[in-house]
Amino acid sequence: MGLITLTFALLLAGALLIALDRDVARAKVYGLVASTAAFISSLGLAWQFDTAEAGLQLTERAAWIPAIGADFHFAIDGVSLVLILLTTFLTPLILLSSWNNVSDRLRGYVMAFLVLAATIIAVFAAADLLVFYVFFEFSLVPMYLIIGIWGGAGRRYAAVKFFLYTLLGGLVMLLGVLYLYSQAGTFEYEAIRALDLGIVEQRWLFLAFALAFLVKVPVFPVHTWLPDAHTEAPTGGSVFLAAVLLKMGTFGLLRYSLPLFPDATVEAAPWLLALSVVGVLYGGIVALMQRDIKRLIAYSSVSHMGFVVLGTFALNSTATSASVVQMINHGLSTGALFLLIGFLYDRRHTRQIAAFGGLAKQVPVMAGLWLVVSLSSLALPGLNGFVGEFPILLGTFQEVRWAGILAAFGAILAALYLLWAYQRMFHGPLEGADNQNTVDLKPLEIGVLTPIVVLIVAIGIYPKPLFDVVEPSVDRVLAEVGVIAEDEPVAAADDDDAADELGAPAGDATASTNE
Repeated sequence: MGLITLTFALLLAGALLIALDRDVARAKVYGLVASTAAFISSLGLAWQFDTAEAGLQLTERAAWIPAIGADFHFAIDGVSLVLILLTTFLTPLILLSSWNNVSDRLRGYVMAFLVLAATIIAVFAAADLLVFYVFFEFSLVPMYLIIGIWGGAGRRYAAVKFFLYTLLGGLVMLLGVLYLYSQAGTFEYEAIRALDLGIVEQRWLFLAFALAFLVKVPVFPVHTWLPDAHTEAPTGGSVFLAAVLLKMGTFGLLRYSLPLFPDATVEAAPWLLALSVVGVLYGGIVALMQRDIKRLIAYSSVSHMGFVVLGTFALNSTATSASVVQMINHGLSTGALFLLIGFLYDRRHTRQIAAFGGLAKQVPVMAGLWLVVSLSSLALPGLNGFVGEFPILLGTFQEVRWAGILAAFGAILAALYLLWAYQRMFHGPLEGADNQNTVDLKPLEIGVLTPIVVLIVAIGIYPKPLFDVVEPSVDRVLAEVGVIAEDEPVAAADDDDAADELGAPAGDATASTNE
């Protein structure tokens, strides 16, 4: 058992302990201890990880179904490492945020989150396509229960809609997985990656895989399940959905769609860039029209995840690496916004923006944290959103100018809807007994938000360690797609461009200086 399996197993062990011990009070302790232990274990993964290695590493394997050549096979690259760290970092914070706010069926609530986190880790670490598919689909079950049992008044409709949309997309992908197995004779990821598929095969397979992933992201026009799921989910469910679950889609595109079907990827890239731009603008415009603050942030997720897909299919090292960083940034900023909305809802039992006003005078700590997180989400320089969003726009502009220009309006829309909501809720006169009696954040709530805000600022000031982890893996994928050189993916291209501008031969930037 390596650290990947240990991280996965610790979460399941916590869920098992809760199932065996019927004491409700101890369930919260088991959940917090198991999730914290998993986070510590994932830090060990980061310690062992070699950032100079672009391929899969820290491999762990056990026989699973020998008759069909399926192994329980885990391995990670830089992209999967940062997403596993995001998952394990947020899980104990989500459980802490619900410490005093969830009483109904508490044991099941904690178990569902532990199983969900374990499932997501397996998705990010799978190096066998059957293992990936099983956990990709099984992740629907705990999230369906979280929305359907602990959600709001429309929880059943939202849970069923979420389940059906994402299940049907996954079933189409299953056909592609089975076809690849018939060609390779194994579900082994690296063996399938080495297949030489014809362009017609690649087109159909790309469509099958991309459909499952694009529904999960989600992109326009298959996004309609997301606002309902966010609106009806409990606070912890909204945080996990926005911060982690959506990233399964963008991760799947980068891990499977691009390297397995490179020719089809190049053909489809312009269409997906167009869909991404539509999603960025559509999500921003609809968010601007919302009067329910939770629904506003839900549509903002559609817009922000559009930036991630945009960077992925720009097929440019700058933009695609930044899209992975933006996955982390979106998880932190949007997750923190949903936590703040949940804390405010616990006090007021309404999410209507018009019901608030002047709250900064009454709840200054909440107002200050809300402002920092909102500025992060709208990509203010110095905070984490900027170091993800700006390189995406820059890299996209270098490849496809119209997409970069149009997507930039999404950043303007983000400033409009986030600052408009903040101004309406926290500024102006403090009127009404409900506003005047609203209580500021408690120490436990501040403690939940503080680590997230610290990371928001730290990544914004110094993002280099994050880029150092993800860039080699991203460049390896882009080299397989054939859009950058495999040996010198970034530096050589930059040097050649500079040399061309100075009139020197490519690769000899010193010539112009000597002249």
